[in-house]
Amino acid sequence: MTALELVATRPGDVVTLVAHEPSINAVLPDATAAERARAAFHADYQAKGSGAGMVAFIAMTSWQGEFTDAYFAQPAPDPAMFGMSTDDDGTRDDPLLSKNSWAISGYRPDASMLTAAPTRIVIAVGEESAGTYAARTAVGTAALLGQEVTVFPSHHGGFLGGQFGYAGKPDEFAARLREVLDAG
Repeated sequence: MTALELVATRPGDVVTLVAHEPSINAVLPDATAAERARAAFHADYQAKGSGAGMVAFIAMTSWQGEFTDAYFAQPAPDPAMFGMSTDDDGTRDDPLLSKNSWAISGYRPDASMLTAAPTRIVIAVGEESAGTYAARTAVGTAALLGQEVTVFPSHHGGFLGGQFGYAGKPDEFAARLREVLDAG
């Protein structure tokens, strides 16, 4: 989202932008429900700590399709089922789970400025992300810009190795990125 804003406001500074699964609520048909889901994981974090907040975030980002009554009716996930602590250490400074991240998901791209820029903008989506929040925001952002998404290997973190427990396909991701950049 930062790079999209850079292109919008300083269009001559970026030649090619590959935005991989930009998490922008405003481009979703269920944007209001997405904001409600975001507020819910924040509330879990505030009430019960990092483990509860993180598993609520994981539930939100892995939900398939629009955020419906079924999403909001599901029970809160158990942090222990994800190998996370159920203890609350009292801290509330996690940049992802606090409201600090809301500026990112609350970003409203200016389609006219972005499409007028000389920058080649590629909106990318992971092949394994289909139907999830980040894939839906990528599709919505691409549509806003009058384009289709470009598919990359793996998922939202497809560029990662296994060092963070969410292994992607970094070699395949890098090869696809090189193809996309070379096509420009």
